[in-house]
Amino acid sequence: MLDVAFLSAILESLKEPILVADTGHVTQYMNKAAIAHYLGGVSLIGRSLLDCHSEQSQQEMVEILAAMHDGLDERLITDNEKHRVYMRAVRGADGQVLGYYERYASKTP
Repeated sequence: MLDVAFLSAILESLKEPILVADTGHVTQYMNKAAIAHYLGGVSLIGRSLLDCHSEQSQQEMVEILAAMHDGLDERLITDNEKHRVYMRAVRGADGQVLGYYERYASKTP
């Protein structure tokens, strides 16, 4: 089994932002690309993602998380000329949702 330091090193090696939140939408982890990308950087860890989004985005995030509890694994939340952003469920061994992460898929090399 991989240890936490090794898994963290994998996430830190990614060039694209990875932000992990719990089921209360509280940011639990950001890789260094996410810290550089998001306004507020490391100060976002421990804070609600809902506070950083518009009312419409907040509603969408709440609805997606509810759908994840019903079996949804991933949903595209942003699609622009630079990248796509997905909200992806994180599940425990029992299949229960522990939280989610935002992952980027760059459209540019």
